[in-house]
Amino acid sequence: MKKISLMAISALPLSACNDQASTGGAAGGSRQEIRIVGSSTVFPFAKAASEAFAKADASRKSPVLESNGTGGGIEQFCKGVGAESPDIANASRRMKKSEFENCQKNGVKDIIEVQVGIDGLALAESNMGAKFALTTADVYKALAANPFGKPQTAKLWSDVNPALPKLPISVYGPPTTSGTRDSFHELIMEVGCKTDAAMKALKETNESKYTAICTEVRSDGAFKEQGENDNLIVQKLSSNPDMIGIFGYSYMEENASKVHGIQMNGVSPTTATISDGSYPGARKMFIYVKKAHIDKIPGIKDFVLEFLKGGAVGGYLTKLGMIASSDADYRSATEAANSLTVMTGTDLK
Repeated sequence: MKKISLMAISALPLSACNDQASTGGAAGGSRQEIRIVGSSTVFPFAKAASEAFAKADASRKSPVLESNGTGGGIEQFCKGVGAESPDIANASRRMKKSEFENCQKNGVKDIIEVQVGIDGLALAESNMGAKFALTTADVYKALAANPFGKPQTAKLWSDVNPALPKLPISVYGPPTTSGTRDSFHELIMEVGCKTDAAMKALKETNESKYTAICTEVRSDGAFKEQGENDNLIVQKLSSNPDMIGIFGYSYMEENASKVHGIQMNGVSPTTATISDGSYPGARKMFIYVKKAHIDKIPGIKDFVLEFLKGGAVGGYLTKLGMIASSDADYRSATEAANSLTVMTGTDLK
């Protein structure tokens, strides 16, 4: 099994990446390895797919992987077309409209979106912990900078819900560059915020104020950013049983001897509840591919198809914790990969 290289060794010119190649410094640049950036949640699956891709054909170079978060990865991806720019961005959420527009502005015109599977945004605690059971409203009230537009005064979990333990609110979570953080805002914080009728109404009249109130996380130390390393959060929970961590379900499942998922709105995070969408933190995972790089960097299409093969029902990626897409989503993803269908961006938010 070939080692995943951390540096790209170049050999194949990419100067012919169509007229857009002048954006992104392609002139004079060259390489053979596929370069992939983005989500730390998708990273272990991309790594396994990369290893299978290289093993299947000895002439292939191992893809170069960088785990720098969904937001950071897409930002790099969108800087331009050419040998100095990534070919693929991993994402634990859909690309945002603003990101798509930035890509277009920088000459990254043709982007192929491929859903590779499903993951869950899990709230977890040590197996030696207090056995929390939370609601999205509990989490919002505990972690919002200004819950429902009022000053944050909660110090203990029991301050937001008397039924919860009298323990300090202390949560390890992802940074703002992470797709997991974006998913946390959308799937947990906003849902909890909208339990208040006034907040639901505010979205219609002042969306920017609504977004600030419903998604801004407190900065007084109760929420502790841990960088783009979900395994670090798992390790910290093991030694801090009174704390809660936020990370991808696959990491929780991989470390079941140390941590367990916290019930949310009466539903525990499991393969079944994430697959059917009943767990609030269920989310789709994607990869974004530059069409201009296909046929210029060898093997990109084959790599994408390998990724989809591993994420199919019973595939090797599902044994690592990925949850297979629905049949309809899998067919759509396979069609996009085979036909190189580019996204229009019209349905992005």
